Amino acid sequence: MKKYKVGYTDGTYDLFHVGHLNIIETAKQYCEYLIVAVHGDEVVKERKSAPVIGEEDRRRIVAAIKDVDQAEITRFRDKKKLWELYHFDVIFIGDDYKGTTWWNQFEKELNEVGVDVVYLPYTQSISTTKIRQRIMDGEG
Repeated sequence: MKKYKVGYTDGTYDLFHVGHLNIIETAKQYCEYLIVAVHGDEVVKERKSAPVIGEEDRRRIVAAIKDVDQAEITRFRDKKKLWELYHFDVIFIGDDYKGTTWWNQFEKELNEVGVDVVYLPYTQSISTTKIRQRIMDGEG
Protein backbone atom coordinates (compact mmCIF):
# COMPACT_ATOMS: atom_id res chain seq x y z
CA MET A 1 0.00 0.00 0.00
CA LYS A 2 1.29 3.44 -0.90
CA LYS A 3 1.73 6.01 1.84
CA TYR A 4 -0.65 8.60 0.33
CA LYS A 5 -3.94 8.33 -1.51
CA VAL A 6 -3.76 11.49 -3.68
CA GLY A 7 -0.53 13.23 -4.61
CA TYR A 8 -0.01 16.47 -6.49
CA THR A 9 2.87 18.13 -8.26
CA ASP A 10 3.09 20.92 -10.76
CA GLY A 11 5.56 22.67 -12.98
CA THR A 12 6.03 24.38 -16.29
CA TYR A 13 7.22 21.23 -18.08
CA ASP A 14 8.46 23.25 -21.05
CA LEU A 15 10.97 21.41 -23.24
CA PHE A 16 10.13 18.23 -21.33
CA HIS A 17 13.24 16.41 -20.12
CA VAL A 18 14.37 13.56 -17.87
CA GLY A 19 14.44 15.78 -14.77
CA HIS A 20 10.70 16.33 -15.17
CA LEU A 21 10.18 12.60 -15.66
CA ASN A 22 12.25 11.79 -12.55
CA ILE A 23 10.03 13.98 -10.34
CA ILE A 24 6.83 12.45 -11.75
CA GLU A 25 8.04 8.84 -11.50
CA THR A 26 9.34 9.33 -7.96
CA ALA A 27 6.15 11.10 -6.84
CA LYS A 28 4.02 8.21 -8.11
CA GLN A 29 5.96 5.80 -5.88
CA TYR A 30 4.46 7.59 -2.86
CA CYS A 31 0.80 7.76 -3.86
CA GLU A 32 -2.04 5.77 -5.37
CA TYR A 33 -3.32 8.61 -7.55
CA LEU A 34 -1.09 11.35 -8.96
CA ILE A 35 -2.32 14.70 -10.25
CA VAL A 36 0.24 16.60 -12.31
CA ALA A 37 -0.56 20.18 -13.22
CA VAL A 38 1.08 22.29 -15.90
CA HIS A 39 1.41 26.01 -15.20
CA GLY A 40 -0.66 27.91 -17.75
CA ASP A 41 1.15 30.19 -20.18
CA GLU A 42 0.19 33.37 -18.27
CA VAL A 43 1.32 31.88 -14.95
CA VAL A 44 4.71 31.04 -16.47
CA LYS A 45 5.13 34.54 -17.92
CA GLU A 46 4.71 36.03 -14.42
CA ARG A 47 7.99 34.49 -13.20
CA LYS A 48 9.87 33.31 -16.28
CA SER A 49 10.01 33.96 -19.99
CA ALA A 50 7.13 32.68 -22.11
CA PRO A 51 7.16 28.91 -22.60
CA VAL A 52 8.28 27.54 -25.95
CA ILE A 53 5.52 24.93 -25.97
CA GLY A 54 1.91 26.02 -25.36
CA GLU A 55 0.01 24.98 -22.24
CA GLU A 56 -2.34 22.46 -23.86
CA ASP A 57 0.51 20.69 -25.65
CA ARG A 58 2.49 20.58 -22.40
CA ARG A 59 -0.58 19.18 -20.61
CA ARG A 60 -1.00 16.50 -23.30
CA ILE A 61 2.66 15.47 -22.99
CA VAL A 62 2.30 15.14 -19.20
CA ALA A 63 -1.03 13.27 -19.56
CA ALA A 64 0.65 10.67 -21.78
CA ILE A 65 3.05 9.59 -19.02
CA LYS A 66 1.96 6.26 -17.49
CA ASP A 67 2.47 7.45 -13.90
CA VAL A 68 0.14 10.44 -14.34
CA ASP A 69 -3.47 9.74 -13.36
CA GLN A 70 -4.77 13.25 -14.02
CA ALA A 71 -3.20 16.16 -15.91
CA GLU A 72 -4.46 19.71 -15.46
CA ILE A 73 -3.54 23.30 -16.36
CA THR A 74 -3.19 25.70 -13.42
CA ARG A 75 -4.07 29.38 -13.61
CA PHE A 76 -2.39 30.35 -10.31
CA ARG A 77 0.48 29.19 -8.06
CA ASP A 78 -1.26 29.38 -4.67
CA LYS A 79 -0.90 25.82 -3.35
CA LYS A 80 -3.65 26.18 -0.73
CA LYS A 81 -6.12 27.18 -3.47
CA LEU A 82 -4.90 24.22 -5.52
CA TRP A 83 -5.51 21.95 -2.53
CA GLU A 84 -9.06 23.33 -2.30
CA LEU A 85 -9.56 22.28 -5.94
CA TYR A 86 -7.88 18.85 -5.89
CA HIS A 87 -7.91 17.71 -2.21
CA PHE A 88 -4.48 16.04 -2.30
CA ASP A 89 -2.81 14.49 0.77
CA VAL A 90 0.72 15.32 -0.31
CA ILE A 91 2.47 17.73 -2.62
CA PHE A 92 5.80 17.00 -4.29
CA ILE A 93 8.41 19.55 -5.29
CA GLY A 94 12.09 19.44 -6.24
CA ASP A 95 14.47 19.82 -3.32
CA ASP A 96 16.01 22.88 -4.97
CA TYR A 97 13.00 24.78 -3.54
CA LYS A 98 13.50 23.59 0.04
CA GLY A 99 14.04 26.43 2.49
CA THR A 100 12.94 29.17 0.10
CA THR A 101 10.65 31.87 1.47
CA TRP A 102 8.03 30.91 -1.11
CA TRP A 103 7.97 27.22 -0.15
CA ASN A 104 8.31 27.81 3.59
CA GLN A 105 5.01 29.73 3.37
CA PHE A 106 3.33 27.03 1.25
CA GLU A 107 4.53 24.38 3.70
CA LYS A 108 3.03 26.26 6.65
CA GLU A 109 -0.33 26.76 4.90
CA LEU A 110 -0.54 23.17 3.68
CA ASN A 111 0.47 21.66 7.02
CA GLU A 112 -2.49 23.52 8.58
CA VAL A 113 -4.86 21.43 6.41
CA GLY A 114 -2.97 18.17 6.93
CA VAL A 115 -1.04 18.10 3.65
CA ASP A 116 2.54 16.84 3.68
CA VAL A 117 5.21 18.49 1.54
CA VAL A 118 7.74 16.02 0.15
CA TYR A 119 10.91 17.37 -1.43
CA LEU A 120 12.24 15.09 -4.16
CA PRO A 121 15.79 15.06 -5.52
CA TYR A 122 16.29 17.67 -8.24
CA THR A 123 18.14 16.32 -11.28
CA GLN A 124 21.27 18.50 -11.29
CA SER A 125 22.50 17.57 -14.75
CA ILE A 126 19.60 19.08 -16.70
CA SER A 127 17.09 21.91 -16.64
CA THR A 128 14.93 23.74 -19.15
CA THR A 129 17.10 26.83 -18.59
CA LYS A 130 20.23 24.82 -19.50
CA ILE A 131 18.52 23.39 -22.60
CA ARG A 132 17.42 26.86 -23.73
CA GLN A 133 20.94 28.20 -23.21
CA ARG A 134 22.48 25.38 -25.24
CA ILE A 135 20.07 26.08 -28.08
CA MET A 136 20.83 29.82 -27.96
CA ASP A 137 24.57 29.05 -27.95
CA GLY A 138 24.13 26.81 -31.00
CA GLU A 139 25.25 23.68 -29.14
CA GLY A 140 23.83 20.29 -30.10
